[in-house]
Parts: sequence; structure tokens; C-alpha cells
Amino acid sequence: MLELLKNFLDIILHIDIHLQQWVTEYQTWTYLILFIIIFMETGLVVTPFLPGDSLLFAAGMVCAMAGHPLSILILIPLLIFAAFTGDNTNYFFGKLLGQKVYEKNYRLIRREYLDKTHAFYEKHGGKTLIIARFMPIIRTFAPFVAGVGTMSYFRFISFSIVGNVIWVVSFSLAGFFFGNIPLVKNNFTIVILGIIFISLLPMIIAFVKNLPDRKKAT
Repeated sequence: MLELLKNFLDIILHIDIHLQQWVTEYQTWTYLILFIIIFMETGLVVTPFLPGDSLLFAAGMVCAMAGHPLSILILIPLLIFAAFTGDNTNYFFGKLLGQKVYEKNYRLIRREYLDKTHAFYEKHGGKTLIIARFMPIIRTFAPFVAGVGTMSYFRFISFSIVGNVIWVVSFSLAGFFFGNIPLVKNNFTIVILGIIFISLLPMIIAFVKNLPDRKKAT
């Protein structure tokens, strides 16, 4: 288990190197690998740990490299569709399970993440689907919670499309235009850690704000 975690962390922190290896080995089949990863992160509540933000940034960076078969013009619409398909899958899983998901403690669905996402919805409403795109874990559970709740499918789709387009375009183009700058390329692990920190910042701020209430409760 420890070795598996170590390998996973290595992939996240050196996603640029691993992605280039995939491209060298699988060529255009890499599109399918990227599609599956983005789909799983947004479509399956059991895989919220997948590196969506850093993967999009690294993929955009690889697209800008000479001699690689990946095109940013194919990558962006493909991964928007992957995220959109994942959102829909998650939404209908939520619809299928319904309110009983709050009554039972499903082993594969982290109740802690479910409760946090529900609280986020209570505060931000439908905008959660857009805001959550930039927040790991919350973005995986947001479509699921939308399906469990009373959000209509048309309203869900509207927010989902906007959120997915902004998320995929912003991170992919950031990697495409800035990923190969020597300062970024030579310090890629630090950049990835920075992306992860910024993504987690809203949750950290919310946690700090809630500390006084938690102390009162105890």
C-alpha cells in the first residue's frame, strides 16, 4: 500500500515526465488515456484523488512541444467532453441513489466529502458546479450531490458546461503558453505543488473560518 501511494505521488509530482513517456509509447492513444482520467475524476465518486488540474496543465505543455503528436485543438474539446460526460454520469448516479445516500453509510462513498459538498451547495447554490471545478474532491462530488438534490437536469447542464469549458480551457492553455518557459519547466514539481495548493486554498480557508465554531461545539 505504501509503495502504491509512493508511485501515485511520483506520478502527480512528475506528471510532465510521465505524460511525455505515455506520448512516446502510445502516441495518439494518449488522448484516450487523458479522456479516461478526466472522465473518472469527474464521473466516479470513488476516484476524487486523480490529478485533474495538474494533468490539464501538463497536457497543454506537451501539446506545445515540437515533435509531439498531441494537438491543443483536439485536446481541449476532447477533455471538455470527457468532463461533461463524467458530470452526467455522476449526476445520474446521484439521481439513482437519491436521498438514501445520506441515510446509509456506503463504504465506497466518503461521507465526509459528501457532507462538505452538500454544505458548499447550501452556501453557493448552482454556482457550486462552476466554482467546484477548481477545487479537488469537491468537483468530483458536486455533480453527484446535484443529482441527489432537487436541481433540474437543464439547470445542471447549464452550469456544468460553463464550468467544464472554463476549467479545461484555462488549465490547458496555461500549460500550452507557460509550461515550456525555462523557469516553469525547470521547476515543474514546485509549479504542480503550487497548483495543488491554490486549488485547495478555498477548502483551507473554509476550515480555518469554521475552527471557532468547532471549538464551541466541543
